[in-house]
Amino acid sequence: MLLTDPARGLAIRPIWRLGFRPFFIAGSAFAVLAIGLWSMLLSGWLNHWQPSGGGLAWHRHEMLFGFACAIIAGFLLTAVQNWTGRPGLQGRPLALLFLVWLLARLAWLCALPLGVLIALQLAFLPLLAGVIAVQLHAVRQRHNYPIVLVLILMSLCQAQVLYGLVLGDDVLQRRGVLSALWLVAGLIGIIGGRVIPFFTLRGLGLTLPVKSSPRLDKLGLACALLVAGLTAAGCNELQRPWLAPLFLLIVGLHGLRLWRWYQPGIWRVPLLWSLHLAYAWLALAALGMAAWHLGLLSQSSLATHALAVGGMGGLILAMLARISLGHTGRPLQPPAAISWAFATLHFGAFSRVLLVSFMPSALWLAALAWVMAFLLFLHHYTPLLCQARPDGQPG
Repeated sequence: MLLTDPARGLAIRPIWRLGFRPFFIAGSAFAVLAIGLWSMLLSGWLNHWQPSGGGLAWHRHEMLFGFACAIIAGFLLTAVQNWTGRPGLQGRPLALLFLVWLLARLAWLCALPLGVLIALQLAFLPLLAGVIAVQLHAVRQRHNYPIVLVLILMSLCQAQVLYGLVLGDDVLQRRGVLSALWLVAGLIGIIGGRVIPFFTLRGLGLTLPVKSSPRLDKLGLACALLVAGLTAAGCNELQRPWLAPLFLLIVGLHGLRLWRWYQPGIWRVPLLWSLHLAYAWLALAALGMAAWHLGLLSQSSLATHALAVGGMGGLILAMLARISLGHTGRPLQPPAAISWAFATLHFGAFSRVLLVSFMPSALWLAALAWVMAFLLFLHHYTPLLCQARPDGQPG
């Protein structure tokens, strides 16, 4: 917060002072809207509206490249300021980048011509990668360059999805989306490997550091990149027993990390157990993929939704709740309702992954739980994200 000239920073409207503010609000609101619309499409309540390529194409693309990328942008645009010691994107440049993201969402909702839609979709991730790369290169911070690489690879996955949309090829679209999802898992591994041990240390007031391992972080990223590449190439579409050891290795890496980070006191702190529980879904997702490749699981989509809903969604909600307090100068004590939001989201993940095979109506429970969790976040956090810091500092 001391990286920006106070007078200049305070002259900017609070919502545009750092990237987490607009992107956390808009990303969470879009999470509610997107799942709400998807549920209505599935139920047949929106037969008069069909997005380009159909409802499934829109749902798959937007949950990843709309919702998740908004939160990733908000986090990275804020974190890069701390990493580099240089002022982060703010004011009009931040508003313009946000507008690019927003126009891409509206283009699909308004069923604009396919050429316009694709142009707007493909603009955001390269711009975000460029902003982050310039910041990192200015201080030659090479150990963070893999984050830029992941963003560039995600933009290539998005291009594959949209190329499949043009061709009407559902297989290409699915490959691109699932490949990007595993890239997000790799990004979660990078960021989680840094912040979960640190947040655990701070949250419990420990004097001895919670163990982290840069080597595990690098190996986890390498595995995620390998899975993403194999998925984009179509090798992860059919059951292939030779892929099971790779996913079991990922299970072991995530399990080892969780064991090294674990402290009994986390269960007393909602901002901590929510992070650890969300990270555990990554191991469960990889275990599900290993089981599917070995013929022990009937469908890979259960593992995919464990990763997307429990892992990605759960970690996003936990990070939103913690970062929004810290970067707005508030005590790290979320409202009591946020604990219910965490529990509700994980119940939704449990319903979507484990209950749905026995009770088809669990699909609607999962959607309702997701919507309620992010509505609780929006209700309690939107005011503070739109307000200036109470300590009078910019940021």
